[in-house]
Amino acid sequence: MKKWVKVTLIILAILVVALGAYIFSVYHSLSDALHTMHQPIRETSDKRTEKVALEEKDPFSVLLLGVDERSGDRGRSDTMIVMAVNPTKESIEMISIPRDTRTEIVGKGTEDKINHAYAFGGVEMSINTVENFFDIPIDYFIQVNMEGFQEIVDAVGGVTVTNDLDFTYGGVHFPEGTLTLNGDEALLYSRMRKEDPRGDFGRQLRQRSIIEAVIKEGASLNTLTNYGDIFTALGNNVKTNLTFSEMIDIQKNYKQAAKDMEQHQINGHGSTINGIYYYIVPDEEKAKLQQLLKEQLEITE
Repeated sequence: MKKWVKVTLIILAILVVALGAYIFSVYHSLSDALHTMHQPIRETSDKRTEKVALEEKDPFSVLLLGVDERSGDRGRSDTMIVMAVNPTKESIEMISIPRDTRTEIVGKGTEDKINHAYAFGGVEMSINTVENFFDIPIDYFIQVNMEGFQEIVDAVGGVTVTNDLDFTYGGVHFPEGTLTLNGDEALLYSRMRKEDPRGDFGRQLRQRSIIEAVIKEGASLNTLTNYGDIFTALGNNVKTNLTFSEMIDIQKNYKQAAKDMEQHQINGHGSTINGIYYYIVPDEEKAKLQQLLKEQLEITE
């Protein structure tokens, strides 16, 4: 065998071994992160007769919770978004719930701001309250700790967003246009509410843009050498009842649904009751949104 052939084979062998070690390391780090992220809850919603079959492409729902969780405090769910995914329609309906929405807190026996459900009873009380509000099953949840979200942003090397409102918050100026933010800046950018004429709706838009940017950066080739930090950050700051196999099924069977993602806001009005501000949603608006979600999830009365 000629010398150059031997050298080539040796180099290829080294590359194969190195690639195998890299894949094993990635899988090991991913497994650790998923184990930390996984938070089981009830097996099936009381509003379903049988569990969703992702392998059979059943429509399903997800509650996204952005929680402002600080040391020594469970916190409140400042961002609540319901997603209804239908692979047959190849669409996703997303509804952002204003944090001050007045509703029954299921399990507490009171009417209060919907974001207080998390403070009273964590993820499960939030899910039960949202299920009651929309009269649909919530199959899965994804909770993101917004206080630690800066760790995730820094792990992916920062994010780029398009800002439509010139403002200063926390001593940082955010001009209109394309911005590249580090973790601390992204946290401030996603928190500002009072200076935005859209109030909570404006903050929700910024938080969604940060999350979308993180996903985009996390999927890029630039992050391949930094996967350890990314998985660690996710493990520290994200909780979900989705298992690894369910994530694989969603990736395989539902990715076409992301082609058509429709975002909805809840129309209502502010009102002060006993000195406390609430967002009041009229019954007709609630009924309209309930019907929208039921049709998307193919739920029949």
